[in-house]
Amino acid sequence: MTDPLCAAAIQMVSSSDIGANLHSASELLDQAADLGARLAVLPENWPLMGHTDNDKLLCQEQFGDGPLQEFMSRRARELGLWLVGGSIPLASGDPEHVYNSCLVYDPEGKCVSRYDKIHLFDVNVGGDGSEIYRESDSILPGSDISVVTTPFGNIGISICYDLRFPELYRRMLPRDISIITVPSAFTRTTGKQHWEILLRSRAVENLCFVIAAGQGGQNNEQRATWGHSMIIGPWGDILCCVETGPGVACADLELEQLQTIRTGFPALDHRKLLD
Repeated sequence: MTDPLCAAAIQMVSSSDIGANLHSASELLDQAADLGARLAVLPENWPLMGHTDNDKLLCQEQFGDGPLQEFMSRRARELGLWLVGGSIPLASGDPEHVYNSCLVYDPEGKCVSRYDKIHLFDVNVGGDGSEIYRESDSILPGSDISVVTTPFGNIGISICYDLRFPELYRRMLPRDISIITVPSAFTRTTGKQHWEILLRSRAVENLCFVIAAGQGGQNNEQRATWGHSMIIGPWGDILCCVETGPGVACADLELEQLQTIRTGFPALDHRKLLD
């Protein structure tokens, strides 16, 4: 009998003050470890939620070097946990664009995976021009999926807007994923309508656990995020949730349950590839 995996979704209300965001992330990771977490997920843009996406250019790092990466490596090592590092801006070689990248660290502080966000949030929310986002103005899209092998199962990595594209997760299934992580900064407008529905759908259709760590509050005078960081079971049940403000959503994942569910309800084996 395998022990349950204690997992944590970290919710933050990051601002343009990188030092304050680092302090908050560190305290919340301490809380997660105190609750017994062996896997923790930070939100998208945890080091910086500026007024525009162009602000990411100011704190970009070269992959493998920089204070944000050093922080995640050190905290994973000090706390002895697997850390899915939300997202940070990594240099792309283009002076006007970065990658929005999720790095994963093992309990020894080694970076074992990198995922560059594929789907960029270029939308006119509501269609009236009052809430427009253009991530592609300062971010380049990635092109490869990322699945991380861990002692407790394989983790499929995604970021925020990726959640709306179920085919991304279908491409991960041949690599036997048990957990999907979704660090995010969903807007308050779209989150209220779509966040929970999309998360529960991805859990049910892939028969996976989903760990969704979000930004959750008034990040600045121009940006409000939905929060409701949660962990969801493979039946679509919400195991825990932090609605608003900084906090930790923590739950025990019964990973052995997946095999029982997938055997008794073999929807993944029933898929047909249609023209």
